[in-house]
Amino acid sequence: MDWHSRFLQQAAWTRDLRVTLFECAGLSRSRRVLEVGCGTGAILSDLVTPAAINGLDMKFARLIDARMHVPGTALICGNALALPYPSEVFDITFCHFLLLWVRDPLKALLEMKRVTCRGGAVLALAEPDYNSRVDKPNTLAPLGQWQTESLQKQGADPGLGKRLGDLFREAGILPIEVGTLRQSETRVPSPVERDLEWAVLEADLADLIPTQEMHRMKLLDDRAWKRGERVLYVPTYFAWGKV
Repeated sequence: MDWHSRFLQQAAWTRDLRVTLFECAGLSRSRRVLEVGCGTGAILSDLVTPAAINGLDMKFARLIDARMHVPGTALICGNALALPYPSEVFDITFCHFLLLWVRDPLKALLEMKRVTCRGGAVLALAEPDYNSRVDKPNTLAPLGQWQTESLQKQGADPGLGKRLGDLFREAGILPIEVGTLRQSETRVPSPVERDLEWAVLEADLADLIPTQEMHRMKLLDDRAWKRGERVLYVPTYFAWGKV
């Protein structure tokens, strides 16, 4: 699995939203910015700011990749539940497809709030709700059910996105805006994008679903896209607020 390519794909989904939200949050005036769960640097490499850029991730191997993609960035291997930074040092603290993977997402948000300066912003740019995933034709509906089951077995919360606004409020971060990412109803993903989606599915379902059944579903998926009948929608939420 090429995780950097996957993270770049996810970054493309939120690029327009990030431009808007970062402008509202004052990225151009910020001095220090932190991404919690920066992975291989897909989001950090896209930042345009005079601020000192910081990134944290639990997986050291991903930070090695990030070092190549965002040279000059201050990268630390650490846990979102105990951020290794003093209080009130960042003007903007954000995450992207992170909180569903965290054992205690409320504590992670409290930590993000702690390290953010008074008047600064905390942003969660993308948190999916796989419990509301839509797959059409109906013959492909099992894919969503299987993926949700797999995510639960991996320790993730597949439905976290729907609770994102409530989590912000519980953390004492009054949301300025909560919403869902826009998804074009007419745009057809490229073969490369579909291959990445299947690479993730196959990795997630390797121990759950027989290979032969996965091949059958992939064939049905490909045919549905070619006939213009395929619908794949995972509601993905964002939220941001001031500290």
